[in-house]
Amino acid sequence: MGPLFFMGAPVETRTDHYRDIFLDHLRVERGLAANTVEAYGRDVRRYLEFLSDRGLSGPETAGRSTVMAWLLDLDKAGIGSRSRARFLSAIKGFYVFLVREGLMERNPAADIEAPHRAVKLPKVLSIEEVEALLAAPDADAPGGLRDKAMLELLYATGLRVSELLDIRLGQIHMEALYLRTMGKGSKERLVPFGDAALTWVKRYLEGARPSLLGRRSSPYLFVNRRGGRLSRQYFWRKIKDYALAAGIRRAISPHGLRHSFATHLLSRGADLRVVQTMLGHADISTTEIYTHVARERLKQIHAAHHPRA
Repeated sequence: MGPLFFMGAPVETRTDHYRDIFLDHLRVERGLAANTVEAYGRDVRRYLEFLSDRGLSGPETAGRSTVMAWLLDLDKAGIGSRSRARFLSAIKGFYVFLVREGLMERNPAADIEAPHRAVKLPKVLSIEEVEALLAAPDADAPGGLRDKAMLELLYATGLRVSELLDIRLGQIHMEALYLRTMGKGSKERLVPFGDAALTWVKRYLEGARPSLLGRRSSPYLFVNRRGGRLSRQYFWRKIKDYALAAGIRRAISPHGLRHSFATHLLSRGADLRVVQTMLGHADISTTEIYTHVARERLKQIHAAHHPRA
C-alpha cells in the first residue's frame, strides 16, 4: 500500500513533505539539536535525489535492493564506511517514521546491516604526559593561570572543549564539586570534579579573571583579554603549544584530555556506565572504545617492563 495522503500531489511535493515532517519530528518530538536535524535533512535529501535519478517516485516505491544499490553507489563515490553507516542510520530512521505514521507498510532498510567499520582507537596521553601538559602554562600570568585552570578542569571532568568554553558562572558549583553542562542533543548532565581542579579554578576566579575582564562583565567562566568567550580554535592552538612545551612530540587531538580522562578512569577500575554518564554518551558502545584503549595500554606496559614479555 502506498501513502495514505498526497497521492495526487507531484512527486517532488510529496517527497519534500515526507522529509519535512520527519525533520519536524526530530526537532520537536525528539528534541534534537539544530545541526543534527540539518545533518539528517542532508542525508535524506541525498537519498531522495538518488531515487529520483533512478526514476522512482518516492521512498515508498523503493525496495531492499534499491537501498543496497544506494549504499553501493556511495561506496563507488568514495564515501567511507563510517559515513555510509551514518547515511544508512538516517534512512532507517526516516523509514521507521514513515511506517509509524501510516505512510508506508514496511521498512525496506530494516534488516540491512551497517557497513563494517574498522575500530579506530583514540590517541591517549599517558599519566606522565598529562602531568607535564598540566604543568606547562605559566600560572604567574593571568592568561597562563586561566589556561592552567581550564586544562585542570578539562582533565578532571572529561568535557568536550566546546562544553568547557560554554560554561557560565552559574553552572559550576564549587562547594559541591560538580558542574552542569549542556552536551550533544541539548541534554544537560552533571559532572563531578576534584580538589585539584577546584584549587586552580578558585585561583583563576580570584586573580586572573578580574585582571582579564577589567571593568567589563561576562557570564562565561573562562574569558579572553577582551572579556569575551574564548574560541575553540584559540584554545586548541594553546593546547598544541603547551604540548610542545611539555615535550610531547606526537600529535594529540582536540579531545586528547577527554580521551585520557576516560581511559585513565577505566584502567583504574571505574564502572563503564559511570564513565558513560560523565562523558554524556547516549550509547554505551561509544564509551566501550576506551576499554580497548585501556587494554592496549596495559599490553604496552607489560611488554616494556615484564622480564619475560
